[in-house]
Amino acid sequence: MLKDKSHDVMRYHHNPLSFMFAPSSVALIGASEKEGSVGKTLLWNLISNPFGGTVYPVNPKRKNVMGIKAYPTIKDVPEPVELAVIATPAATVPDIVRQCVEVGVKGAIIISAGFKEIGPSGLQLEQEILKEARKGNLRIIGPNCLGLICPPTGLNASFASRTPLKGNVAFISQSGAFCTAILDWSLRENLGFSAFISIGSMLDVGWGDLIYYFGDDPLTQSIVIYMESVGDARSFISAAREVALSKPIIVIKGGRTQEAAKAAASHTGAMSSSDRVLAAAFRRCGVLQVDTVKEIFNMADLLAKQPRPKGNRLTIVTNAGGPGVLATDALTWGKGKLAELSDTTMAALNEILPPHWSHGNPIDILGDATPDRYAKTLEIVSQDPNTDGFLVILTPQDMTDPTGTAIALTKAAEKVKDKPILASWMGGDSVAEGVEILNRANIYTQPYPDDAARLFNLMWRYSYNLKGLYETPSLSESSLVYNSLPRTEVNNIIQKAHSQNRTLLTEYESKRLLSIYGIPTVETHIATTREEAISLAEKIGYPVVLKLHSETITHKTDVGGVKLNLTKPEEVAEAFNDIKTRVSASDFLGVTVQKMVILRGYEVIIGSTVDPQFGPVILFGTGGQLVEVYQDQAIALPPLNTTLARRLMEQTKIYTALKGVRGRKAVDLNKLEEILVIFSQLVLENPLIKEIDINPLLVSPEEMIALDARVLLYPPNTKPEEIIPPAIRPYPSQYITPHSLSSGLTITIRPIRPEDEPLVVQFFRELSQESVYLRYFHSISHQSLISHERLARICFVDYDREIALVAESPQKEIMAIARLSKVHGEEEKAELGILVKDKYQKQGLGTLICRQLIDIAGKEGIREIIAEMLPENLGMQNLCRRLGFHMEKQEDIVKATLTVA
Repeated sequence: MLKDKSHDVMRYHHNPLSFMFAPSSVALIGASEKEGSVGKTLLWNLISNPFGGTVYPVNPKRKNVMGIKAYPTIKDVPEPVELAVIATPAATVPDIVRQCVEVGVKGAIIISAGFKEIGPSGLQLEQEILKEARKGNLRIIGPNCLGLICPPTGLNASFASRTPLKGNVAFISQSGAFCTAILDWSLRENLGFSAFISIGSMLDVGWGDLIYYFGDDPLTQSIVIYMESVGDARSFISAAREVALSKPIIVIKGGRTQEAAKAAASHTGAMSSSDRVLAAAFRRCGVLQVDTVKEIFNMADLLAKQPRPKGNRLTIVTNAGGPGVLATDALTWGKGKLAELSDTTMAALNEILPPHWSHGNPIDILGDATPDRYAKTLEIVSQDPNTDGFLVILTPQDMTDPTGTAIALTKAAEKVKDKPILASWMGGDSVAEGVEILNRANIYTQPYPDDAARLFNLMWRYSYNLKGLYETPSLSESSLVYNSLPRTEVNNIIQKAHSQNRTLLTEYESKRLLSIYGIPTVETHIATTREEAISLAEKIGYPVVLKLHSETITHKTDVGGVKLNLTKPEEVAEAFNDIKTRVSASDFLGVTVQKMVILRGYEVIIGSTVDPQFGPVILFGTGGQLVEVYQDQAIALPPLNTTLARRLMEQTKIYTALKGVRGRKAVDLNKLEEILVIFSQLVLENPLIKEIDINPLLVSPEEMIALDARVLLYPPNTKPEEIIPPAIRPYPSQYITPHSLSSGLTITIRPIRPEDEPLVVQFFRELSQESVYLRYFHSISHQSLISHERLARICFVDYDREIALVAESPQKEIMAIARLSKVHGEEEKAELGILVKDKYQKQGLGTLICRQLIDIAGKEGIREIIAEMLPENLGMQNLCRRLGFHMEKQEDIVKATLTVA
């Protein structure tokens, strides 16, 4: 069978954008000899940088351009053209694209400007271009771009004035001007690229397409992006989540100081600006966001040379106190920590260092430090389990040997395998040779130690985010009760509001919604008269709280609509009258009466709003009446699991208090995780909810209870396409189905989830070596089969790209796993893989789970399924024949193809 994504090389390999970077032929439409024109620069770059293909100038007014035969139109070019570069006025481009489709051109780079950036008329032109391109599956980069350069192939299809050096960094920019500036800078810095692309308006080819391409490109080690807008959020996140595990994706975002989110009806809406949401999206998909151009390429270089740290603890070795202090400041400001040296390390250092060394971290080994002293110090601290990385600082004092120290350090560094080493050789010419020696040995160098410490902070945060992507969560309560929720009642609440032309749920309705999902709320009753309020207060027991019951007023406190700690009937009556007089008759529907909860604990907010690019987002942080004053909130993209919920909490200041502080007990953080997971489920399952706040949720060691809640809906009659979907597809529960085997055993076939990893470990432990060999085309040890890194790739599924099903017995045993993986760039084609536990083979289970996958393929828009298997895998071949696959023998494999109805 096909290899799945837990392996580096797919037997079925196809890269749909290869013709953009290594075309066999290029037509330049708009070629020119006019001095200073884009058409002339483009042609010169194409012909003066050999790429192994033919260049065809296209210009209806000339028979030749720069001595090369020209053609009136692309249809007149005598040979097939793979790539067209278009540099003609915007109004002519739709017809040119139509001609490209007619003659079978695979890709086009539209250099021309004058499209959506000029307004509605330009946007209309873009839509015409896209319509024509899709008739022939023509892929487009641009419009309004500088073009692309691929140094490894020699292709320069741009109007840049210079050509970059060869290297291993793929650089993608939305700004052509930024591209030219970076190109000029890179030549001075001797920095090379595997590709250099101006992506322009992203009419067709977007971030996701290029991230997938460079993820597969063996010449690319890291992907660097200058981004102004994210475009297709789902495509970007899907690609980044997959590729970031194997290659760093480093982004600098332009336009971060735009006007903050406009005033919203909810606290959550007001506190979730687009920049914060984008940062949350980057964290969620393992992208490293940096703030400066210098940091982009420094991090690309650093991550290529050194391993990622496992934590934020840094050990600093220096021959001068001042630089160590500066590095420490930069480290701690960025939330890194100085490593606390173990007693063993301290004793070993005392053996080799002078008596007056600093006896702590930073380790000041004094101004007369020799190369040997540096090397021995690094050897000792590298064994300390309390440190995650090292910064070695050298200042060129009279007795210092920068070159000798560099040589000694490189030899000592050879023994350090899994922790990063950064060096700061401070100075100029006197340390230059030492810096060169360190760089050749892949020890990353920075001239200033504070900059090096900041880069270490970026490294550990990057590691932290990647680890969170695939850290196995616990099985949450929301997973266990997924199908037992009374969703009809939820729908009834929403439909009732819409039938009354309301978008705002009342407090009572909002709390009822939370209660249905198992989020604890304070018991709330509605009273429409003063007497009814008194009666309910007597029944509940004093003290009580009265709140305005209204279908129109959002924040009750702002209008004096909340009365606390009422202890007798007279106070209830007075509170009722006061609330009634503070609002108009149309706004007053009565009051809610609830028990006064003594605030022993912390007030937090949990909320959700809809971002115009990423859809629903989740907010958590310090709550209460001063929520917008404290500004202590963090944002995450749903769906959440327990790991992601904990990561969300960890980003806030109140998390420190929740863990227990100054003698106070910790709150039940596991329970709070569960509430966040359930809340994210509520948000995703009810797309008509536009904004929702729980503020405050009172959390204490004894209880957690929602004291107030507010839900804002999309307007009635909102069309489905007007609702912005989540950027990350939630768990596809619609594909959970019960089945019966021929043996009579009732099983459940359902999509896999991250929480399944322990069950999948057991699944692989019980496989025979024959089953493993037939599935993966080679033998794999059981230890390798059950490594977390491998199983994470199996269990953590991007449901936009893959559907992996498990067959589960009533005893929660996984009996089989089957997977459909979409082919990059060919969304209607998917690869099939299946593995059945040995003891359940030949019972019809493989046929059953594959039939369900084929049915799902049709619903997901997949039109062709392919599978590859070894010739000796007769069982799989028979299964494919039963399912209607066309079988074809190819060299050392058998390929099966199925057209999905």
